[in-house]
Amino acid sequence: MTAHARSASGRSRNLTIAGVLLLALAVIAGAIVWATRGDANATENGSSNFPSAKPAAPGDVVTTAGPVSKLDMEFLVKVRQANLWEAPAGRLAQTHATSEAVKRAGMHVMDGHSKLDEFVRNTAEALNVALPDEASAEQQGFVRTLEDAQGADFDKKFANILRGTHGKIFVSIAQVRAGTKNSLMRRFASEVNLTVLDHQNVLDDSGLVDEATYDDIASTF
Repeated sequence: MTAHARSASGRSRNLTIAGVLLLALAVIAGAIVWATRGDANATENGSSNFPSAKPAAPGDVVTTAGPVSKLDMEFLVKVRQANLWEAPAGRLAQTHATSEAVKRAGMHVMDGHSKLDEFVRNTAEALNVALPDEASAEQQGFVRTLEDAQGADFDKKFANILRGTHGKIFVSIAQVRAGTKNSLMRRFASEVNLTVLDHQNVLDDSGLVDEATYDDIASTF
């Protein structure tokens, strides 16, 4: 074999070895990228779990989602109590009302507060906040008032009682959503805001809400 042939053969072997090395490096790099991506996904998925509540200062709870203030806890209780009487009130509208607009509002109220009740129970459990199992005495009185009413009388009372309570809690929603330091509470308050706004709209659409009811709501601002 000539010197030129041996030189060409050597260069060919070197190129082959270099190609194999480059291929190996590419495979290793790809494996590293894949492993890194897997770790990132695992971290993202793990962070979606609700945090366990840890007590901090009296009246406060600190979680990985942020501190829970006294106002936050009071808001969770208010929403729970609202669910406990407004969902039954919405069901009453289906049998006691004569106005189709009131029946429609009742369906919105019943459906909205049924969904909110699951949300508030889940949020409270995640934040270790105790919730009541009964509406307040005043709220139970609202239900009795509606149970005793029929027809046009029911329509009027339903529209004004529920528009009044929804309007007043709307102020509490804004306070919590604007000032809470807890990410779960921000999400919860945003959902409550959408539900209560929908209920105010359908109650307003009934055309039965008195000016005195709006004045009463405004006096709480």
